[in-house]
Amino acid sequence: MTATTMAPPATETVRTADPSKARLRAWATRAPLLPALIFMIVVTQLPFVATVVISFFDWNSLYPKARHFTGVDNYKAVLTDADLRHSVWTTVLLTVTVVLVSLVLGLLLALLLDRRFKGRGVVRTLLIAPFLVVPVAAALLWKHVLYNPEYGLLNGLLHYVGGPQPDWISNTPLLAVEASLVWQWTPFMMLILLAGLQSRDQQQMEAARVDGASDWQIFRYLTLPHLRRYLELGALLGSIYIVQNFDAVFTITSGGLGTANLPYTVYQSFYQAHENGLASAAGVLVVIGSIIIATFALRVVSSLFREEVGRA
Repeated sequence: MTATTMAPPATETVRTADPSKARLRAWATRAPLLPALIFMIVVTQLPFVATVVISFFDWNSLYPKARHFTGVDNYKAVLTDADLRHSVWTTVLLTVTVVLVSLVLGLLLALLLDRRFKGRGVVRTLLIAPFLVVPVAAALLWKHVLYNPEYGLLNGLLHYVGGPQPDWISNTPLLAVEASLVWQWTPFMMLILLAGLQSRDQQQMEAARVDGASDWQIFRYLTLPHLRRYLELGALLGSIYIVQNFDAVFTITSGGLGTANLPYTVYQSFYQAHENGLASAAGVLVVIGSIIIATFALRVVSSLFREEVGRA
């Protein structure tokens, strides 16, 4: 009895050895990922840390020896300067307008493609095509093929019906930029919302139809609540990209006529005014705004995954 009591069970010996073996297995599993992690840190995080450091300096590249530490003065300048405040407001207005219009149009197109009709695959491919165009090429397309007052398609159609021949970019510069971005981002919203439509519970839809619900009632009480998470995801992801948009503003208006958003202002401060510190502070604010939006986007994605797992 005493010998039996004193001898440790075999299971306890295995358990005491398990934690070290588990740690070794974990490191062996993660080791192949270390080069990619180091590469990501070197390529993304170190430049961002350098940008944060530069943002606390009064640093003009034309006078590198005159640089000195100024604390948060660059951030105060970004938030108090009239031109910079206007660029922030333009960024917000551009983002909200493009995201909302793209979501509405994307929802309408997704509802169309959710129905069965002849040639649906071809129509879907054509509708996705604008999102696959390089952003600079898309902006050039709108600037020269559509907006040009002399040979543009829009004025050509107006001339055919006897209408006016406006200079679209000069008369409505911000609207011109917004239209090109809506054209490019509507397919993205359409794909997200179409995925949401195709994930609906078809039995629930059929039961509603059997009970006599109209198409509008099904859309309002079943489809729209189901699409809420997908609408949020599309809005957040679209906001992340459009807040950082530079191509359309630079290509169509060159930041003139009140269309300079914050990314273009960063470019202007850095490459034209050579104010490295001020441009870095504005860039850091753009990154912080993008991170805040991305945090909400990740929460929405996580909730969607939880819902799909719970449904399965």
